[in-house]
Order: sequence, then structure tokens, then C-alpha cells
Amino acid sequence: MSKACREVERRVLRLLHGHKTRTQLPQIHAHFLRHGLDQSNQVLAHFVSVCGSLHKMSYANRIFCQTHNPNILLFNSIIKGYSLRGPFEQSLHLFSRLKSRGIRPDEYTFAPLLKSCSGLCDLKIGQCVHAEIARVGFERFSSIRIGIVELYVTCERMDDAKKVFEAMYHRDVVVWNLMIRGFCDVGDIDMGLYFFGQMSERSIVSWNSMISCLSQSGRDSEALGLFSEMLDQGFEPDAATVVIVLPVCARLGAIDVGQWIHSHSISRGLLQDVISVGNSLVDFYCKCGNLEMAWNIFNEMPCKNVVSWNAMISGLALNGKGEIGVNLFEEMMNKGVSPNGSTFIGVLACCVHTGLVERGRELFASMTANHQIQPKTEHYGCLVDLLGRSGYVGEAHGLIRSMPIKSNASLWGALLSACRTHGDVELAEVAVKELINLEPWNSGNYVLLSNIYAEEGRWDEVEKVRVLMKEKCIKKAPGQSVIG
Repeated sequence: MSKACREVERRVLRLLHGHKTRTQLPQIHAHFLRHGLDQSNQVLAHFVSVCGSLHKMSYANRIFCQTHNPNILLFNSIIKGYSLRGPFEQSLHLFSRLKSRGIRPDEYTFAPLLKSCSGLCDLKIGQCVHAEIARVGFERFSSIRIGIVELYVTCERMDDAKKVFEAMYHRDVVVWNLMIRGFCDVGDIDMGLYFFGQMSERSIVSWNSMISCLSQSGRDSEALGLFSEMLDQGFEPDAATVVIVLPVCARLGAIDVGQWIHSHSISRGLLQDVISVGNSLVDFYCKCGNLEMAWNIFNEMPCKNVVSWNAMISGLALNGKGEIGVNLFEEMMNKGVSPNGSTFIGVLACCVHTGLVERGRELFASMTANHQIQPKTEHYGCLVDLLGRSGYVGEAHGLIRSMPIKSNASLWGALLSACRTHGDVELAEVAVKELINLEPWNSGNYVLLSNIYAEEGRWDEVEKVRVLMKEKCIKKAPGQSVIG
């Protein structure tokens, strides 16, 4: 290559890695085409790599397909590009092409290939790649071993992950975090805690992962204790920590900790810079009953997304301010924010708490008519609850029967509660029988049916329920009684 060409190549590489690359990609492409570098694997590999980081893989693929003799450097770049966001199958397809051309893969080929296998959660193909790595002797490379661990963790094969992990001479914090996540994902929280305790060095990701796992497993007190330990060891909470810990504070009623997190978020600029932090604080204060503070945060957020509006609308429902919540929903619509399924759960709950039957019907109908959102069981549950509380038990029953999705115990339980409130014994009997069909193991349903019959003086039916419970070996729970 001439000196002039080398200079052009260096200039192209500088442009590719400059801060204006995103807007100048076509111009850079045209520049190296003009100078006859369209077959330079060095330039093309960097170009493809930048395309991958900018999520422009269709562009990268067009460039690659026009290359006559791609080398391992270019193959690695495009395999890595597809491993970042997919389609992950393309990485595997390109690996096959690489081998068919007789090009020998190197240590930089397999880490992204493993990442694509993890993205596909395809254990069988992943094991084939692992076998190939062992065959060519690349297991010694740290990045490849981490990729193998991630594959087995993603596929929930923790015994295999542990074998690879234990064979690693150097274990950095990334691979420790993978093991913790893996054990927590399969429900073995105690093993996750054991690995966490064995770490000689931790990152904020390590703490966040473990606190999150404890929280999601219902071990809130331990999660909050670990958060406290994290602070004692000098780690500063980041946005992810805030989002993880605030719901724990709300469930435990740890208002002082939540308020400290709020102050910390302000002092570190998290509240201004990260929408999820503001959303979490709105949710926290709503759940703690401090609507004034929730409103202040919501109104002062520089940017809001649909989650922000959902949090405030649901919070208003939770605090019995349903009418305000419905008005906020209208404001959201006027501002052009598209609602999602969670939005409608929140605004329908507002209607339930305020008894806005007609508005609830309209909102439910608008889900499919105006927003192409198919109602789920939770949406039907809200409307059944709204209709039932307002005395429209027949309509509520009809709604359940006409649902295109399978009803559940929650829906029939809501109907039963409404029937008992409004004295509809006949429909209450129907609801309890449905509950028994759905939950034949639940003694409370049999007791309810028996009590309904007893209130009507239908003692033969009471006896039949007793016999049925005996036949099915159903024992009533302590504190329950079958009247008769």
C-alpha cells in the first residue's frame, strides 16, 4: 500500500472513531470508496465495528457482502456486531461461512459467538461452540471462559457454569456477578449469597444484583440490611440501586431510608438525569401515603415517560383519589402520551375507588377501540370489581362469561364479594362453585358454599358439601366453620 493510501486509511480510522460518526457514516463510506479502500479489511473491520455500536447492522452487512476476501479481522467485527443486538442467528451463520472459507478462528471470534448463543438461550448450539473452543485450545482465554459461564448461566445450567467457574485461575468481578445472578435466577438465593460472601472484590453491580434477588424473593428485611452494609463499606448508590431499594422501603415502611435515598438522588443529580429514579420516588411516596411529595416530584420531573404517569395515576387510586387519577389520565392523553396496559389498570382502579361506572365502561371499551390494547385478566378484574361494587352483579357475571381469555379465582372472588354485599344468593352460589372448580384444594371455598346454603336454610345442601369435603380429603382451615 502506498504512503498516500496509508495516510487516507489513518484519516478514515480517525473519522470513524470521532464524536460525529453517527451523522457522518455515509460520508466516511464515500470517502474511503473514492480512495479505493473498499476492499481494505482493516478499514472495513473498523467500519463494521462502528456500525455495530450504532445499531446499524443492515448497513454493516451490505458492506460485508461486497467484500471479496474478508479476513478474520472483518469476520470477527461483524460476528461481534450481531452479538450486540441480533439477530443472533447471523453470528452463527457467519461463523459457518468463516469455517467454509478455511479461515481459522482466533480468540476474538468465540467470545461474541458465545454471547449470541446466550442471546438465543440455545444450550445445544452453545455446547457445540464450547466443544469447538476446547478442540482449538482457546479455553485458557479469560473472555472466552466468561462467555461460557454466561451461556450456562443464561440456560440455567448452574452445575456446568460452576465447573467452568471453578476451573478459572483468574476470576474477575464480572464472572462472580454472573454466578450470583445465575443462582438467584434459578431460585437458589442462599447459594447466591454464599458466592456474594466469597467475593474478595465487589462492584456496585454485585451489590445491586444481590439486593435485587433478595427483594424479588420476598426477603425485604435482608435486602435492606444488605443495602445498609453496602453504605457502610463506602459504596455509593447509583440509579439502579435507587430503583431496587425504594420498593423495599415502601413495603417495609422504612420511610426514613426512602427519604435518605431521595436526598442522595438530588445531591448526585440522579433525579434530574434518570427518569426511572423519579418514577420510583413517585411510586414510593404514593405507597407511603405522602401524595403531596409524590405530586411535587412528578410535577418537577424534567422528562416523563408513560411509567411516570402510570405511577402517579396508580398512586392516586391507591390513596382513594380516583377522580383526580381519572383527570390525570385525561391530561396524559391531551399531552399525546400513549397509554399501555398498566395505564389502564391504574385508571380503572381509580374508577373502582370512586364508583365511576360509566367512565370505567368507556375506558375499558377504548382499550381495543382506540389504543389496540387487548385487555388482560387484570383489566377484566378491575371492571368486574367496579360493576360488582356498584350493584351491577349480573353485568359483571356476563362480562366474566364473555371473556375471550380464561377466568381465574380472583375474578370469581370479586363477583362473590359483590353478590354477598348486594344479597344475590343465586349468583353467589354460581361464583363459589366456579371457585371450587378452579381451586378444589381451597377449603375456604367449600366453607363459603356451605355457609351460603346454611343462611338459606338448605341443610341438605350443607350436608352434601360436608360429604364432598370428606370425599376429597379437604380439611377446613383453623378459624373457619361450616354452619349447620
